[in-house]
Amino acid sequence: MAGGKATPRQKMINLMYLIFIAMLALNMSKEVLAAFGLMNEKMEASNVKTSETNTAFLGNLETKANENKEKYGPLYQDAIKIKQLSESYYDYLEDIKNNMMEGIEDPKDYVVMDKSDYLDQKFFQGDNLAPEGKEFMKRLNDYRDQVISILPDEMGEVKSLVKAKFETGDENGKVERRDGVKVDWINYHYEGFPMVASLTKLTALQADIRETEQTALKAMLQGQLTAEVSMTNYSTLLQQEKSAFYAGEKFEGSIVLGRTDNSTKPDRAELTLDGRKLQEGKDFVYEGGGVKMLVSAGNPGDHKIEGKLIFKQDGKEVDVPVSSTFATISKPNAAVIAADKMNVVYRGVANPMTISIPGIPDNKVSASAPGLSKRNGSQYVMNPGTGRTVTIVASGVLPDGQKINTPAEFRIKDIPRPSGSIRGESGSVSMPRNNLEISTVGAMLEDFDFDLNLAVSGFKFKVPGQPTVNVNGNKLDDRAKSALKRAKRGDAVQIFDIEAYITNNKTYKLKKVSPVIVELTN
Repeated sequence: MAGGKATPRQKMINLMYLIFIAMLALNMSKEVLAAFGLMNEKMEASNVKTSETNTAFLGNLETKANENKEKYGPLYQDAIKIKQLSESYYDYLEDIKNNMMEGIEDPKDYVVMDKSDYLDQKFFQGDNLAPEGKEFMKRLNDYRDQVISILPDEMGEVKSLVKAKFETGDENGKVERRDGVKVDWINYHYEGFPMVASLTKLTALQADIRETEQTALKAMLQGQLTAEVSMTNYSTLLQQEKSAFYAGEKFEGSIVLGRTDNSTKPDRAELTLDGRKLQEGKDFVYEGGGVKMLVSAGNPGDHKIEGKLIFKQDGKEVDVPVSSTFATISKPNAAVIAADKMNVVYRGVANPMTISIPGIPDNKVSASAPGLSKRNGSQYVMNPGTGRTVTIVASGVLPDGQKINTPAEFRIKDIPRPSGSIRGESGSVSMPRNNLEISTVGAMLEDFDFDLNLAVSGFKFKVPGQPTVNVNGNKLDDRAKSALKRAKRGDAVQIFDIEAYITNNKTYKLKKVSPVIVELTN
C-alpha cells in the first residue's frame, strides 16, 4: 500500500482496505463494551443475592442475641457496625453509578458508553485529584481500616483478606503500569477508561463489599462457636431409652455432656435425686463420656436430678452444673397414634405412620383402616382413597390382660398445585434464548413434605406475536424452536398448560400446573 506511484484504481482499493480495518476495530470496540455491560449485569444480580443472604444471616444473629445477650450480644453489635459501614460505602458507590448513567436513555445500550469524560472530570483536575477523587479514596481507605479494626486480633487471615481486596497500591499509593511507569492507584483504575468499564469496576467494588461483609460475619460467628468448645460452656443432657416409666420400674438412662466421646468423661460427680444424695457404684457409674444412672424410676410424677460433674482442666477442677428432670407415669390404657410427617394424610401419596401402644410389643399391636398396610414393627403406610377423613383403629392387650381399642381420625388432603419449572426454576425466569432452547420443562411441589418424582408429558409454548405451539414431551420441539427464533430480546415467553404426572402413580390426577414466564435476555 506504500511506495511507488499508485493508479487511481489502486488508491481506491487502498482506501477501501483502510475503511474495512476501521470497521473491524469499531465492531471489536462494541463487542468489548457489550462484554463489560453483561459482566456488570451479572455482578449486580450477584450483589442482590449476597445482600439478601447477609440480611438473613444478620436476622438469625439478632434472634440469637435476643435469646442469649451475654454470649451473642457483643458479636451482634460488631456485626451491626460492619453492616452499617458496608451499607454506607455501598450506597456511596451506587450514587456515583446513578449519576454516571444520567442522560443515558437505555441503561443496557452499552455501546454508547464509550466515553471517559464523567469520571475524568469528577475525579481529576489536571495532574491532581479533584475533591471528589480525594473523597473516593478516603471512603475506600476508611472502609478497609474500620472493618479491620472491628475484627478481633485472632482473625488475622480475615483481616489480610479485607486488606487485599481494598488494596490501593504500594505505601505511596502507586501502581506500576505495563510500561514500568508508576501512577496513582485511582489514575491506574479510573482515568481514561470507557464509562461502561468504570461502571463495571464500581460494581466489582460493591461485590467486594458484600463478600467482605459476609466473610467477616461468618468468621466472627465461627470464632464464637469455637470458643464454646471449652468445658465451661458445656451443658448436660439426659439420655434415656424412653420418655416415661411405669411406677416401680427400674430407670435406665445416662446424664451426658453435649459431646459424648470418652474424652469428656467426668473425674467425679456429686448428684442428688429429689434431694437424696446418690452413691457412686450403687446409684450411678461413669460410662460413655458421662454418667449412667442405676436408680429406680420411683412413684408416678416428675423427678429431678441435680448436682454437678467435675472435670480437671489445666490442673484445676471445673464444675458443670446438672439440672435435669424425667417423668414416671402409670401404665397406659390408650394407644398413641401419630403421623410421621404431619397431622393429615395426602391422597396419592404413601403416608408413613407410626402406630404403637406404650407397654405393648409392636408384634402384639394391630391397626386397621381403609388403605392402611403394615410394613414392619410399628411402621405403617396409609394410601387414602375417597372422602375427606379416615379413621384408624389401634388394638392391643396389656400384660395384665386389659384390651385397648383406640380410634384416631385423620384429615385427607389432595396434593397441592405443582409449579411449572424451567431449568429447575419456577415462576418468572430470565435466561438467554439458547439456554431456553435446550432447557427441560418440569414441575415441582414447593414446600411439600413428601419427595415425589414428577414428570412432564407435554405443554403449550407461546411467543408474543406468534401462534401457540402444542409440544409433546418436556423439551422444545422444532416448531417451538422456530417460534422462539422470532422472539425479541426482553420478550416474555409463556410455558403453560403443563401436563405433569407422578412417575410411580400415573393414575392420580394432579391439580393444574402453574405456568412459567421466561424473559429473554438476548
